[in-house]
Amino acid sequence: MPNADPRVALPIGERQYHIALGPGELAEYILLPGDPDRTATIAARLDSIELERRHREFASVTGFYRGERVSIVSTGIGTDNVEIVVAEILAITQRPVFIRVGSCGALQPDIALGDLVISSGAVRLETTTSWFVHEGYPAIAHHEALVALIETAERLGHRYHVGVTATAPGFYGAQGRPIPQLPIRFPDLAEEMTRQRVLNFEMEAAAVMVLAGLAGCRAGVVCAVYAQRTSGEFLDEAARKRADGTVVETGLEALVTLVEMDRATSAAGAARWRPSLWHSSIPADAGQMPGAVSSS
Repeated sequence: MPNADPRVALPIGERQYHIALGPGELAEYILLPGDPDRTATIAARLDSIELERRHREFASVTGFYRGERVSIVSTGIGTDNVEIVVAEILAITQRPVFIRVGSCGALQPDIALGDLVISSGAVRLETTTSWFVHEGYPAIAHHEALVALIETAERLGHRYHVGVTATAPGFYGAQGRPIPQLPIRFPDLAEEMTRQRVLNFEMEAAAVMVLAGLAGCRAGVVCAVYAQRTSGEFLDEAARKRADGTVVETGLEALVTLVEMDRATSAAGAARWRPSLWHSSIPADAGQMPGAVSSS
């Protein structure tokens, strides 16, 4: 039956207007890369694939990874695209879990190129989320997704950092990068964020966290460091590919960890996961994996 509210954008048929997906075509555990080309790279790690689709910058894959049904949906660049993807995913799923896997620029000098940054929350420098919540509303990762990402990075032996991210609405002026032909309002923005102990700049995390939280869903964010803003260094192509592999592996394994946490919660008849359920939510051989170097 058509929605009575003419403001609602209804798709023709069951497929959503932008992502071109319909009910049942996505898993409930979803990775959100930005770059649509990264979707195919991630899909190559799956055990099997049941669906592949691409419309505009939104590339999607659903399949199985280590026996669990998962999906990958690219968001493109920026929080405005994230809003489209999250809204349309919510329309065709029950209660999805989102893990953003992306890239970022480090703002603290002790963060090395190729390290992972796991976001506990984000400074909302963007404005997309202001159309949904008050300006003072926090962008925070769901605690279960945050724990799953930390545990996974630790088990895999990846160097990682945990803390606050800044989500910018652009790559150049919006992150304080000088543009010779254009004036920018906040040339000292990166230095200001560094003083406030913000770990990194990226362009999607705040929207993923805020919109998922408003919908009663879980979301977490992990990014590989491509650039060190305090020194001006960037990864070369070979190092970038290695960093991509690290962040993708962490994201996929974190989804599996979340599945295991959910099963433990259900078996215990609990309303939510808690640390005391950890023994039943992590595989017995997890302790055999190497530890990681971490920082807060």
